[in-house]
Amino acid sequence: MSSDSNTKYLILVPDGMADTADAEQTTALQSANTPWMDKLAACGRLGLARTIPQDMSPGSDVANLAILGYNPKDAYTGRAPLEAASMGVNLKNDDLAFRVNFVTLDRNYTEMADHSADHITTQEAHELAKYLAPDMEAMGFTLYPGVSYRSLLVWKRGLEGCRTTAPHDFPGEPIADKLPSGPGADHLLRLIIKSWRALEDHPVNRRRIKRCLRPANSIWPWGQGKPPRIRTITERFGLTGSVIAAVDLVRGLGKYAGLRIVDVPGATGYMDTNYAGKAQAAIDQLRNTDLVYVHVEAPDEAGHSGQMDLKVKAIEDYDEKILGPILAGLAQFPKWRILLMPDHCTPVQSRTHTAEPVPYLIVDSHDWKTDITPEVKFSEAAAKSARPEVLEGAQMIEELLGRTEHGAE
Repeated sequence: MSSDSNTKYLILVPDGMADTADAEQTTALQSANTPWMDKLAACGRLGLARTIPQDMSPGSDVANLAILGYNPKDAYTGRAPLEAASMGVNLKNDDLAFRVNFVTLDRNYTEMADHSADHITTQEAHELAKYLAPDMEAMGFTLYPGVSYRSLLVWKRGLEGCRTTAPHDFPGEPIADKLPSGPGADHLLRLIIKSWRALEDHPVNRRRIKRCLRPANSIWPWGQGKPPRIRTITERFGLTGSVIAAVDLVRGLGKYAGLRIVDVPGATGYMDTNYAGKAQAAIDQLRNTDLVYVHVEAPDEAGHSGQMDLKVKAIEDYDEKILGPILAGLAQFPKWRILLMPDHCTPVQSRTHTAEPVPYLIVDSHDWKTDITPEVKFSEAAAKSARPEVLEGAQMIEELLGRTEHGAE
C-alpha cells in the first residue's frame, strides 16, 4: 500500500479543456465561469505539464498514458489496442488493431466533412457495422462496433508500418494526402472504398438525411497498434484504483493499468453525458479503493466543433456538475489529494489537438478551504505564471502521490 494508506487520490481529466491563444485572444477556460477550479487553484499548486513527448502525435491515447505515469516513448504502441481492451477484445501478439470512425465525407468523397458523422448514435453505428462485417471478414478483417462513431478493426497478422491519420485532425480538408500509406495500405484503401458503395444508400443514412443529419458514408481506420506491455498501478505503487470514463480508449488504458472499469449509465462521451452519475461514482469508488481516475470527454468534443460558446459551456458544466459534487463528497474522507489537468489542448481555432503544455493543479485536503475568495482565475496563463518550469506528464502521478514507484531511484 501507499506510505499513507488513509489518503484518497483523484486524477480528474477534462479532456481537451486547454486552448492556445495569442495575446489578443481569450481561451475558453479564461472565459468560462469556474468557481470550483478557481478555489482549487487558490488552495493548491499550479503549473504546466507536457503530456505529448516531442515527435509524438498529440492524441488522447498518448496524453492519458502520460498522466497515468507511463512514458509514452516506452509504453505506447497505438490507440486501437487500448480500445480493444475496453471492448473485451483479446488481441493476440500478431494482431494489428485499428480504431475505425464512421465519418462523413463530402459528396465527392474528397474532403473530411465530419469525423463523427454528426455523432451518429450507437444503435445506428451498430447497424452499419453489422452490414459491413461480412465483406470485411472476407478480406481478413474483423469489425467490432463500439460507442457512437467509434469502432474497432482487427487485422490478423496485419502488416506493421502503415501510416494513418486521425480524422479529427483535418476537419474540412482534403483526404487525398491523409489516406493510409505504406505497408498494408492497399488493404485498408479497399476497405474504405468498399464502404462508400455499401453505405451510400443504406437505410440508416437515408433516415439520417431525412432528419437533416449527416450520413455515415465512409469508414476511416487509424490509430493502429499491437498490444502494449505495461506494469499495473498496483505493481508500480501498491495502490488499488478505478477508472470512470465513457470512451473506450481511456477504459482500455485503465484495464492495462490494472484499474477497475466502472460503468456509469448514461455516460456518452459528449455534452449530454451523465455528469451527476460520474461524480457520484467517483465518490462511491473512493470508499473501497485508493485512486480514482475520472475522464470527461465533453470539452474535447466541443473544441473539435470549433464553437467557442459550446466549449465554454462544456467547461462550465464540468466545473458545476463534476467538480462541485466531487468536492462536496470528499468531505467524508479525512485525507485526499487531487490532480486536475486536461490531457492535451484542443483549441477551438484549429479544431484539433495540439502538443503544447497543459495547465495542472494539485490540491491537498490539508490546504483546502471552501470559503476562500480566489484572486486569480485558473487558466493556461495563470498556470504558466505560477510556475515557469514545465514538468513531464509522466511524472505527474508521482507529483500527486508524493513518491516514486517501487524500485525507482
